[in-house]
Amino acid sequence: MNIQKFVQRAEVLNKRLADLYQTASVLPFIPSDLLPEAFKDLYSTSKMVQLAVEELYQQNEELIETRNLLETERQHYQDLFEFAPDAYLVTNPKGIIKQANTTAAQLLNISSNFLVGKPIITFINREQHPYFYNELIQITKSPQVRKLLLPFNPRDGDSFNASVTVKAIPNKHGTLTTCYWLIRKIYEHQQEQSTTPDHHSDLIDNRPVHKYSQGDTIPLYSQLIWYVRQGLVKLNTFCETGKEVLTGLATAGMVFGSSMTSLSIYQAIALKDVELVSIHILEINVLPNLSHILLPKIQQRLQQTESFLFIAGRGRVQDRLQHLLELFKEQLGEPVPEGTRLTFRFTHEEIASACCTTRVTITRLLSQLQKQGFISFDAKKHIIVKNSA
Repeated sequence: MNIQKFVQRAEVLNKRLADLYQTASVLPFIPSDLLPEAFKDLYSTSKMVQLAVEELYQQNEELIETRNLLETERQHYQDLFEFAPDAYLVTNPKGIIKQANTTAAQLLNISSNFLVGKPIITFINREQHPYFYNELIQITKSPQVRKLLLPFNPRDGDSFNASVTVKAIPNKHGTLTTCYWLIRKIYEHQQEQSTTPDHHSDLIDNRPVHKYSQGDTIPLYSQLIWYVRQGLVKLNTFCETGKEVLTGLATAGMVFGSSMTSLSIYQAIALKDVELVSIHILEINVLPNLSHILLPKIQQRLQQTESFLFIAGRGRVQDRLQHLLELFKEQLGEPVPEGTRLTFRFTHEEIASACCTTRVTITRLLSQLQKQGFISFDAKKHIIVKNSA
């Protein structure tokens, strides 16, 4: 029964009860005190029902009006989504497309109906899949807005680079269940636009931060360069005997990645808690000024690698150790009254790895240098290279 029929029946009932009550009240042969008390209560209750019905009817009219307004608003925003000049996709946390607007369908050269249910990775170059999956994991861990640069392969069309802005939205329980993607194709004239020096830092600083704790192995991807915002990363490889060989140390402001080496075994380990931002190699081609930022940092890494090669080539182990301490002093040192304190405490095993010798030998040589006054140790066992050294 709808609300209008209910109101009509309530009004008819109330009118019948009113007529019956008035008739019984005016009949001369029925004393007023003989009117049943229940009859009076029934009439009063009927009046209350009528008032409640009128109020319910008014509320129902207001609800209908509100629903119509909400439907109008919903259609308005649906039209904005559908006919927006930029491509929009809505996916679940696994990247499965739940909704796509007209521009997205045109950009990917496929009907929006056929887009629904497909993984977004279907339209991304295969070699970028590991990078995309890593980014998708980070996206679904935090509601922070993330910006990516991805190469897309539309259906039966030419591939293109796109700037992607994505945000994960939580449900009422706080679980991130929906991802919203804004995709903008990058055209050649945009790639050639120059960026002023003031914006150089923005190309790196305004990026999502990946955090790794001390001892964590940092994942390496062939198309990705890591930029160190904070902390210290050890870069090493292993020789045929299984012995670890230190190949570099990436401190704040330095870069590293598997794309910067030809070693088949290459490992990056956080020596202390680190904060990293990722730079896709594709971005260097799209954003020319990014190469101006990265070139000095890549050069710095190459110079450090040459220093490690020079150290390894020294004949005497003692000379290797002294040159290594000088390198650490330059890149990891902070001035103290006695000399230069290394900001990180290296184990004898790690120093031996860089010097291509054994831990026992390093322990003995460090003891000798300490007795000779070349080095000392602070309360936290950090090496201090004396000024006289």
